[in-house]
Amino acid sequence: MSAPILPRIREEIAALPPYRQGKQAGADAFKLSSNENPFDPLPQVVAALADTTPMNRYPDATAGALRARLGERYGVAPDGVHVASGSVAILYQLVQAAAGVGDEVIYAWRSFEAYPGLPLVAGATGVQVPLLADSRHDLDAMAAAVTERTRVIIVCTPNNPTGPIVTGAEFAAFLAKVPADVLILLDEAYAEFVTAPDAVDGLAARIFDAHPNVVVLRTFSKAYGLAGLRVGYAIGHPRVLDAARSTAVPLSVTAAAERAAIASLDAEDELLARVAVIVQRRAVLVEGLRAQGWDVPDAQGNFVWLPTGAATVDVAAAFEQAGLIVRAFAGDGIRISVGEEASLQRVLDVAATQRG
Repeated sequence: MSAPILPRIREEIAALPPYRQGKQAGADAFKLSSNENPFDPLPQVVAALADTTPMNRYPDATAGALRARLGERYGVAPDGVHVASGSVAILYQLVQAAAGVGDEVIYAWRSFEAYPGLPLVAGATGVQVPLLADSRHDLDAMAAAVTERTRVIIVCTPNNPTGPIVTGAEFAAFLAKVPADVLILLDEAYAEFVTAPDAVDGLAARIFDAHPNVVVLRTFSKAYGLAGLRVGYAIGHPRVLDAARSTAVPLSVTAAAERAAIASLDAEDELLARVAVIVQRRAVLVEGLRAQGWDVPDAQGNFVWLPTGAATVDVAAAFEQAGLIVRAFAGDGIRISVGEEASLQRVLDVAATQRG
C-alpha cells in the first residue's frame, strides 16, 4: 500500500520541533521540570471552580470580570488589559500581529524555549542574541542588533531557564536605544519570585505609560498555581493590545480559569506566603549547590540553573534515576524547579555525585 499524499506544510514549520513539555513524574518521583507551583490549590480557589458558567455555555470572550479586576489593581482601563490562555499565548498573538515575512524578532538565547517558534510561525526571522557570561541578557547587544526589519524584541526577566533579572536601570537605558515603533514584550512570568531590589518591574514602574511600545506580560500559572487552567495577562496601550485581541483564538479563556484567577487575587496574601516559602527553598538549593562548586547564576525565579554543558544529558539521567525529573537543555545545562521540601536534599545529594 502506497503512502498517503499529505498536504504541503511550510518547510520551516515542518523543521520546527514542537514545544516539549516537562516530562511527567511517576508516583515516587518529584517533578521538577516545568516550574510548577508545588502547593495544592487553596480551598477557596477550588470552590470558585465549582461555581462557573455551565459547560454547555460559552465563557465571556473578553474575560471582562478579570480584566476589570486587573485594571483596578494596576490603575488602567479594562482595555489596557488583555487576558489569554497563558502569557505564552499573548506572545504568539503579538508577534503575529507585529511581524511577518521579511521582519525580524530579537530575543536572548538561551531563554524561554518557545521563543524560537514565535517568529517562524509568523513567517518572520528570529534573531538570537547570546547571553552574557553570567547568564544575563546582553541588552547592549540586543539594542545593537536592531535593524529596519526589527518589529519585536522579547526581554525575559527573570530569564527562563537561567534565572537572572534585568535591572530597572538596564531596561531604561535599553529603551533609550530602541526605536519607539519597535514592540518590546517584557515577559515577567516569574515576577512574584523576584527578591532583587533593583529588578525592573514593568507594572510597578508603569513603563507602558511613557513607552506605549512596551507590553508587560504576567501569568497565573507560576506563583498563583493555576498552570493547569491556563490564564495569563498583559498590560499595555489599548491599541497595541487590540492587535493581540484581533489575532487571539476566540473564547480560549474558560470561565473556570477566569473565576479561579479572581479567587486567587482575593487570596493573594496566602498565595504570596507560599511564594515566600518557595523563595526560601530556592535559597537552600542555591547555597547548597554553590557550596559543592556548581556555578549557579543568580536565581530569581522558582528554579535554579546548572550549567552542565556537554555533560547535560548524563547529569539529567542521574537525577532521573534518583526520582528527580528535571529539564535538560542538551549542550547547555539543566533547569531544576523549586519543588516540595522533601525534594531539596535529594537534589543536593545527586548534584554532589555529579561534580566528579
